[in-house]
Formats: sequence, structure tokens, C-alpha cells
Amino acid sequence: MPTLALHVFRRALPCVTELRIDVNHGPREVESELDAIHDRMNRPMDRLHGLPEVQTEIPGLVLRYREADGEYYVYVVDVRRGRLAGYTVFNRLIEVGRRADPYVRAPHSKYAAPYQRMGLATAVYRWGLEAGLCIMSGARQSVGAHRLWLGLARDYTLGYVDLRRKRLTYLGPAVTAAVLDDLHTRMFLLGRGWTLPDYLRVTAMQVAESALSQQP
Repeated sequence: MPTLALHVFRRALPCVTELRIDVNHGPREVESELDAIHDRMNRPMDRLHGLPEVQTEIPGLVLRYREADGEYYVYVVDVRRGRLAGYTVFNRLIEVGRRADPYVRAPHSKYAAPYQRMGLATAVYRWGLEAGLCIMSGARQSVGAHRLWLGLARDYTLGYVDLRRKRLTYLGPAVTAAVLDDLHTRMFLLGRGWTLPDYLRVTAMQVAESALSQQP
């Protein structure tokens, strides 16, 4: 993932809605996982040791990142306190077909309680989008996560897609409440440099009649 101008962190800080952290993970469980990852980062010969590092405009926080099997891991490290604030991983989606796989990543985040609602995950998402990653939501979204994606849509192209049997069907830039509630409906955001026609083509995404009717 390229090193980017991280002024996006400054823009993201005022955001008070954070992307959903899995409710199945309690604070202690998250803290234990983050502590274990941080220990590995400081253990010579571990694959997490010596990761590329990027300075941010947030005092004391740096990014470290790696790629593994097409998935991108971005760690937010609090170097002043000597701990891992959290991480975001841009996962591959097993639900999509082979042709779309290189162009679809689903972001998921875990952050320690003191670092939540600081806009950190939001800034990392922006970082990935600026790098050209196209991201897609999971089957379920919290109200806060949905609101956050709509906020990102002010700067990046947003669309809705029906995903079933590894087939993608573009539903348009807006859908009804009933369609949005369907577990097959996902949101996606296009990374910097992408156009919608190009994305539809490379992912072999079909276009629903409802999407055609939304065209000007």
C-alpha cells in the first residue's frame, strides 16, 4: 500500500461516529488481542516486527502496515504510551467470484476503548480509499456505520449492490429502505482514480433496471 499524505487524519478527527466494532468482542478481549499483537511487533524475527511505518499528523500515533494474501492490515500504534491503539484489516470477500476478488475488500476494525470515537478507523478507511482500494460493507451494518459510509460518500463514489451466489448486481446510488434491509444488499465505495463504468466492467457487475432508471 503506498505511503499517502495523511492530512486525511485531521479531517477525520471531528467525526464522532465510529465504524462498528464487533459486539461479540468485549473490551478485555480486544485489549488482550491488541497487547499480543504489540508484543509480536517488538519481537525480533516475528513477521510483525519491523513493519513499514508512516507518520501521522496525530501526535504520538503512527501507522504500520502489511499485506498478506491480498489482504491489507493497518495498525495504529501509540508510540508515546507503548501500545497498539487498534487495527483495521481490508479483508477479501469469499462471497464474490474470482473475477471480482481483486477489486473488492471489506474493512473491519478493532480499537481499544480509549481510542474509540477518535475517527481513527475512519482515517484508515480514507487512507485505503486514497490508495485506490474499493471497499464493500458486510451483510449487516449498525446505524452509526451506515451514517459513516454516507459521510465518506461526500468524497468517494458510493453505490449499492446485490450480492448472491457470487454474482454482483449494481442497484444504483440509492435504494429503498426495504432493499437496504435485505441481507444481500451491500454498500460499496470506489477508491481514488476509479470510475463507476470501469468498476462495473472489471468486476463483471450486472446492472439492475432500477439502477438504469436512476441515471440522469
